[in-house]
Amino acid sequence: MSMQSLIESRLRETLAPSQLSVIDESHLHAGHAGWREGGETHFRVEITADAFAGQNRVARHRMVNTALTEAFDRGLHALALKARAPGE
Repeated sequence: MSMQSLIESRLRETLAPSQLSVIDESHLHAGHAGWREGGETHFRVEITADAFAGQNRVARHRMVNTALTEAFDRGLHALALKARAPGE
């Protein structure tokens, strides 16, 4: 399973988002810390989920990071994240 597929799968299973966008931006970080040949190290995620309602930004990021523990264990290095509740 690719890193992008893993990220999408875990977020869908854990947070049931109404909107999810996962973009591999590894090519933009070639030669930087955490980058490796073949990419799949740096991702941009935009997610909207009911689970974020009433949660502040830090709590939302923690929820996403917890959902992606396996991805970080497998080499995910960086995650640019926009996490919203519906209607925001």
